[in-house]
This record gives sequence, C-alpha cells and structure tokens, in this order.
Amino acid sequence: MTAIETVSEQACFGGVQGFYRHRSDVCGCDMTFAVYSPPQAKAGARLPAVTYLAGLTCTPETFTIKAGAQRVAAELGLILVMPDTSPRGVDLPGEDEAYDFGSGAGFYLDATQEPWAHHYQMESYVTRELPNLVAAHFPVDENRRGVMGHSMGGHGALTLHLKHPRLYRSCSAFAPIVAPMQVPWGEKAFAGYLGDDRDAWARHDACELLKQGASGAEILIDQGEADQFLTRELQPERFEQAADAAGQPYRLRRQPGYDHSYYFIQTFVEDHLRHHAAALGA
Repeated sequence: MTAIETVSEQACFGGVQGFYRHRSDVCGCDMTFAVYSPPQAKAGARLPAVTYLAGLTCTPETFTIKAGAQRVAAELGLILVMPDTSPRGVDLPGEDEAYDFGSGAGFYLDATQEPWAHHYQMESYVTRELPNLVAAHFPVDENRRGVMGHSMGGHGALTLHLKHPRLYRSCSAFAPIVAPMQVPWGEKAFAGYLGDDRDAWARHDACELLKQGASGAEILIDQGEADQFLTRELQPERFEQAADAAGQPYRLRRQPGYDHSYYFIQTFVEDHLRHHAAALGA
C-alpha cells in the first residue's frame, strides 16, 4: 500500500474534507489531491466515488473550496476525489510560461514528447494510480465510480469515461472542451504533448472517440450561453453531432446568462451529483 501524507483535514457537513500528498510512480514526482469523505464513511460502508477533474490553472483546492459540493455529497453518501491538474515543480523548461500548457494544464493525457513524457502522465495517473491509491485508504466501492469535470477537466471527464467506461461508469461535464483537435487550446496542448501525429490526438478527443462507439451511460453536460469561451474553444454542437451519430445517450443543457466561472458550477453542481448518485446507485 502506497503511503499518503495528510496535509490537512477538517470536519465538513458531518464528514471530513482532507488534502493529501503522495509520491507518484506514474508522474515521477510528489502529487497532491483532495478527498471528501461523507459521514456515511464512518460506518464502514463501501461508498460510490466521483472524481472531479478541474480546468486550466486549477489545483485540488479549486473545486473543493468554490463549488459547494460537500453538502450534497454528504446527503447522498458520495466520496469526492479532486486530483491536481498536472505535475508540479518538476523543473521542465517552459512549464510555467503559459496558463494553457505545462503546469496546471496537463489535459488528462499521457505525454509522449520530451521533456513532458517522463512526468506528464495524467491519464495513467487518473485512471490507474490515483483510483488504486484512494481505494486503499478510503472506503470506495470500486464498482461504483464516476467522473466529472469543468472545461479542460470536462474534456478529461468525457474522454476518460469513453475510454474507460468500466472504471468510470457515470459521467458529467461543465463547459467541456469537446473537440480539442479543432480548437486552439487543444491544438496547442496536443502538439506540445503528443507531437504532430493527429491519430494520437484523436485518442484524446471526445468527438473522435464517439466514432468508436457509445459508452451506454447517459452523459450530462451543462453549458453557459454567456461563456466567453463558447464559440472559440468549446463548441458543444460538435458533441451533439458526434453523440447523435454514435447513439450516445446524453443531456446537453444550455443555460442562459451563465459564464465559465464557478458561480455557474455552484448553481448546477447539485444536479450533477444527483446524476452520478442515480447512475451509481447511491
């Protein structure tokens, strides 16, 4: 069992909100993550867990502090897992030069290009190392896991669910990057982490992955109509077209007046957690 260091723990809605650190073999550095354990965990029951993947520049604290999710998770008996968005402090050239590449911008993929390939292995981290670590230290029912995310993390939630539907059996997203191969954020990240091979890019693009078939689980997506990134980076209509063609169950809710901020996420996070609870039998 890999050891974890407790950075802090606080009582929260009858459960415990904790922040933790561990040495990651996958990423070759120390990684931090947060876990909310609801009050039901004290009784020793194995509980469903939902992993939240944050967006560009975010840390494990962002959703944990800003979203107001713990109250609902406590009611529903959901464990919440909040990983970081990239490795940190590995001293790679240029890792801190841009908000949309390098630190805070791992895009939930396994980099193949140097100097990123040794540390930036976020798909393996989120789908293998972190789930095993959390299950070893918290009462997770390993057959009841879901994934959700925002923006870059919405991209991660969609792609990791579609690629690993038996691991992440439920999925939802706030303002996701649904077609990263077609938009500036994704083109920059994919070129830097994966090189020029667009076939490799397609393995991390939700719309392209849907061409291989549907997951069968209904995906919930909320998108603010006042989102400043809607037209240039997000383009949810591309997901609609790809999902309809694949027969993928989904609900895409366009929310008038809402932007890309955590005020948007606060407003609809309860709906998303109830979506996961229903799908996972909480």
